[in-house]
Amino acid sequence: MTSPCKSGERPPCRHDLVFVSQQGWRTMLDAHGDLATDPLLARWPKMRWPTIRRRALPSEATGLALGLPLPPSAGKKRISFLVDIDQVASVARPPSLQQAQAYAPRNWWSALDRLDALALRHSVDARVFGSLAWQSLTGLDYVTGRSDLDVLFEFRRETDIDHFVADVAAIETGGPMRLDGELMGADGAAVNWRELHGGASELLVKSIDRVVLLGRHQFISGAAGS
Repeated sequence: MTSPCKSGERPPCRHDLVFVSQQGWRTMLDAHGDLATDPLLARWPKMRWPTIRRRALPSEATGLALGLPLPPSAGKKRISFLVDIDQVASVARPPSLQQAQAYAPRNWWSALDRLDALALRHSVDARVFGSLAWQSLTGLDYVTGRSDLDVLFEFRRETDIDHFVADVAAIETGGPMRLDGELMGADGAAVNWRELHGGASELLVKSIDRVVLLGRHQFISGAAGS
């Protein structure tokens, strides 16, 4: 369902799926004594479900920083983990729009089809994160009637960014859900699509190791760093 990253490619970026070994899970859960006996978390390694790569906190000097949002039925808890890199079994990109569509509410499907066609037209790789991604990865009920659709738009140098975000806004206007998400460059740095659509001259740019304000041209040209 997901596309593994090849050995030697870039290190895991924000939103990447990180699959942890059985020993890694034991280590992570032991570090959270209050969660070690949680029946839902006990299923995670058995089902080989992933965690997600996140930016480390200042106090987390070593290890790979991972996150795990639980579904609404489990209180929507957001759990933070640290794992040694040698306990990572594999890394994959988030699910594509097409891969996740079957798990979305039926009234979202038309908007998903339009987004997928738009991404193809603009040389953008569109992937989902947030509630729809987790529902597609686990089969658990993450999407509710109040859920946003979170999309990661990975653009290329040839992408007409201004035209693209205007088209995204048009799809949201005619769609049944709020469309949230980020545009990500080849270096892994990303910005909320609404900031670009709003014409801001400075953008809040997020990468795996920092959050910075950058000029619009700097971000689009890939000068943010990863």
